[in-house]
Amino acid sequence: MSENTISVIIPCMNEEKTIGKCIQKARAALKKEGLDGEIIVSDNSTDRSREIAQQMGAKVVIPMNRGYGNAYMEGVRYAKGKFLLFADADNTYDLHEMPRLLRPLIEGKADFVMGTRLKGGIKTGSMPWLHRYIGNPMLTWILNMLFHTRISDTHCGMRAIRHDSYLKLDMKSEGMEYASEMIIEAARKKLRMTEVPVTYYPRITPSKLHSWGDGWRHLRFMMLYNPTPFLFIPGLLVFLMGIFLISALLLRGNVETTGLNSFILGSMLVIIGTQMIATGSYMKIYGIIHNKIDKTGITAKLLDYHSLEVGLLLGIVLLTGGIITGADIIYKWVSSGYWELSEVGNAVIAMVLAALGTQIIFSTLIVSIFILDRKDNQ
Repeated sequence: MSENTISVIIPCMNEEKTIGKCIQKARAALKKEGLDGEIIVSDNSTDRSREIAQQMGAKVVIPMNRGYGNAYMEGVRYAKGKFLLFADADNTYDLHEMPRLLRPLIEGKADFVMGTRLKGGIKTGSMPWLHRYIGNPMLTWILNMLFHTRISDTHCGMRAIRHDSYLKLDMKSEGMEYASEMIIEAARKKLRMTEVPVTYYPRITPSKLHSWGDGWRHLRFMMLYNPTPFLFIPGLLVFLMGIFLISALLLRGNVETTGLNSFILGSMLVIIGTQMIATGSYMKIYGIIHNKIDKTGITAKLLDYHSLEVGLLLGIVLLTGGIITGADIIYKWVSSGYWELSEVGNAVIAMVLAALGTQIIFSTLIVSIFILDRKDNQ
C-alpha cells in the first residue's frame, strides 16, 4: 500500500439494507481521489450484513463484545492505513464526501478532522428536533466549555484521524461515549483538530439511539473527566450556604426560639455539600488513577499519604466532638428525669459533627483503597 493508505472503518449491526451502499460509496471515493485504501466492517449483526460486506470485498472483523466503541476499537486493531476514517453503516453520512475529511490529514494541516452536520446539511427527517436543537447543542456546549475545544458538532459520526495520532489517545470506552472520549483525549493530547461540513441524510431503518440513555452516558463520561463544575463547585456552594445559615442563627442566640427549622436546614445543607464534594473527589481520583485526569492541584495533594493521615485525624476529631456533645446532652436529659429536651440546637450540632466526621473517615478510607489499587496495578 502507498504512503497515503486509508482505512475506512464502519461499525455495523443489522444494516443489511445500507451496508452495501456505504462500501460502494467508500470505494468510489477512494478511486476518484487516486488513494489506496481498505474498508473494514466491524460487525456484530444477526442479519445478512456480514455476508454482504464480505461479498463486496470488505475486510470483516467481529468484536468480542457489542458496543459502538468496541466496534471501532476492533476495527482499528486490523487497520493498516496511515489515516483512519470512521463512518456509520446506516448510510446517513455520504461517503462520497470522504475526501473533505482526508485532505487536511494528507496535506499535513491537521491530526484529527471532525465532520460537522450543523455547518453542512441536515436533510429533512434525518435528525429529531430534540437532538438537533437541544440534546446535541447542549452536550456540545458542555464538552467545549469543560475541555476548551471549539467543535460545533461533537456527536458527528463521520471523522478522520492519523493512525499514529489515534494510538496516542489510548481509547477505552466501549459504548456511545466513545465519540466524546475521542474528542476529549484529542484535546488532552493537544492534537491539531479541525472540522469540515458534511451532509446528514435520513435513515431508512429504525434508529438504534436511545436519546436519554445515550445523552446521560455522554454527560456522565464528561463528569468523570472533569467533576469540578458538576460536584465540587455546587457542593462547595451548598456547604457554604449551610455554614452561613448556621452561623447567622448562632449569632442571634437561643436557636430553639429564633429559628430551629432554619438551623436544621443549614445543618442539612452542610452535610449534603460535604457529600457532594466527597463524591466529586472519588470521581476525580478515579479519573487520575485511570489516566483520564492529570494529577495536579488539590486532588494530587489529597492522594499523598500524609494528607490521608490528616484527613483521617480530622474525621476522628469531628466524630469525637459530636459524640462528646451528644453524650453531654443525653446525660442532662437523663438527669432531668427525661423531661422535654431543651438543647435541640446543640443536639443538631452534635449530629452534624458526627455525620461530617464519619463522612471524612469513610472518604479517607475509600481514597486509600483507590491508592492501593493503583499501586497493585503498577
